[in-house]
Amino acid sequence: VSLMIYIITRAPISNAYPIFAQQGYENPREATGRIVCANCHLANKPVDIEVPQAVLPDTVFEAVVRIPYDMQVKQVLANGKKGALNVGAVLILPEGFELAPPDRISPEIKEKIGNLSFQSYRPTKKNILVVGPVPGQKYNEITFPILSPDPATKRDVHFLKYPIYVGGNRGRGQLYPDGSKSNNNVYNATAAG
Repeated sequence: VSLMIYIITRAPISNAYPIFAQQGYENPREATGRIVCANCHLANKPVDIEVPQAVLPDTVFEAVVRIPYDMQVKQVLANGKKGALNVGAVLILPEGFELAPPDRISPEIKEKIGNLSFQSYRPTKKNILVVGPVPGQKYNEITFPILSPDPATKRDVHFLKYPIYVGGNRGRGQLYPDGSKSNNNVYNATAAG
């Protein structure tokens, strides 16, 4: 019975938060350069990304996003209790780059990915990937399997120097997209973030 209650009450909560940004913003990167995660997660914290310096066409490679935080810090859960922090990330790649199909991902990369489930920000924007919220203690380092475009099949693709944008968050947001406070504001935080 308790497992059924957990599944019923936990699943929608864990899947809800990236959808807030996806429903509210056509593009996760605002004109100012700010990633939309910052509209609900108010603290400014570092996020690291590691990608290859160069990639070949039609090749699967890793983009590793690190979301560092103090593992002792707790968040207010949806039920009002304190619990471990969740993390999430959005990765904005150049046009033509996309999530690698499962049959192209090597066993080494599959092991690093674990049970993560990635999704496109929008069906038409396969170059923008979202993951989370996921348990931060297990996934404070997230490996995205990326497929580079093939100029032989896509004539509009050119290999140049491209920017990659990443946004990451840890813990629950302080605001909902409509501006109302989450229950994360009921308590005063003992640490920033």
